[in-house]
Amino acid sequence: MGQTWIKLSVVYLVIGISVGLFMSWTLQLNWAAGHAHVNVVGWLSTLGIGAVLSIYPHLAKNGLGIATFWLYHIGVPLFLFSTFFVQVNPGVAHIFTFTGGPMFLLAIILFGINLFLNLNVPKEE
Repeated sequence: MGQTWIKLSVVYLVIGISVGLFMSWTLQLNWAAGHAHVNVVGWLSTLGIGAVLSIYPHLAKNGLGIATFWLYHIGVPLFLFSTFFVQVNPGVAHIFTFTGGPMFLLAIILFGINLFLNLNVPKEE
């Protein structure tokens, strides 16, 4: 499962770099918050979780790991969409923020709980 997280992080990296280049080419710097969030939340956070799950794959196989995966990978795209759409329609964008953001937060909380409860459990090969 760690490899899946790492592969998905590269998708966010490509999106983040593409948005950065778009901003540079068009001088539309109002997209900077979305660009930064895609790179930090999308790429770095996803990559970090993927690295941890590659080292400790048993953390991805329990209920907390599965719940983290789905909450994260539904919530983060919704949240990241809102960071761009806020430039177009702030009222509607906040619906995505207030849906995706809590899902993302809950996924991170579950990831932390999973680490604290199960990191000391021996790895199953």
